[in-house]
Amino acid sequence: MLFGVTADSEGPTNGAVLAPQLVLCAVEAPLAEVWREVADDRPRITVHPGSVFDLDVDAVVSPANSYGWMRGGIDALYARAFPHVEQNVRSAVLALHGGELPVGEALVVPTGVPAPAWLISAPTMRTPGERLPGDTVHPYLAARAVFRLWRDGRMEDGTPVWRAVRAMAMPGLGTGVGGVEPKTCARQVAAAWDEVFGGATTRP
Repeated sequence: MLFGVTADSEGPTNGAVLAPQLVLCAVEAPLAEVWREVADDRPRITVHPGSVFDLDVDAVVSPANSYGWMRGGIDALYARAFPHVEQNVRSAVLALHGGELPVGEALVVPTGVPAPAWLISAPTMRTPGERLPGDTVHPYLAARAVFRLWRDGRMEDGTPVWRAVRAMAMPGLGTGVGGVEPKTCARQVAAAWDEVFGGATTRP
C-alpha cells in the first residue's frame, strides 16, 4: 500500500512552479457562488455545483479531523463510498504522525477504487465534530497543506504527488460540521492557492 508523505516533505519540480486542475465542489448555492469568485481569475480552477462524486478526478480532498475518524459530513460519505479509506487514513496518521495529524498538514492515501484513486486528508479540526470559531484560519491551513502536498510531496515509491494526481476535487473546508461561513472558506482557499501557486504554469 502506498502512503503519501506530508505537506512538509520536499520534492523537486525542476525549477517550474506547477498547478493542478482543481475542481471546487458545492452542493449548496451559497458555497457555489463564492467558489465562482475564487475561480474567476484562476484558470486552473473550475467550479462544480454538485457532489465530488459526480467527477472523474484523480483525488478528492477530505476536510478531516486530526485523528482520521471519518464518521460525519463529507467524510462519512467518503467512508461509505470507499470502504477501506478510513483505515488507510488512520494507519497513515499513526505511522507518520504518531496518531494525530495536525491542522496545517496533509497526507494522501489510496481509496481502494480505480477513480478517484487517491484521497487527500487535510484536517480542518482537531477533534471530530468540533465547531470552529468565526475567526478561524483552519480552511486556509488545510488548503495550503493540500496544495503544498501536491506540489512538493512524494509517494512512498518516490513518485511525485503531482504526477499521480493531475486533477482533484475539493468540497467546502469546514463549512459543514465546522460551521465556517462559505465566504470565509472561499477567501482562505484563494489565499492559500495564491501563496502556493502564484505565477504557476500547467504541469509539464
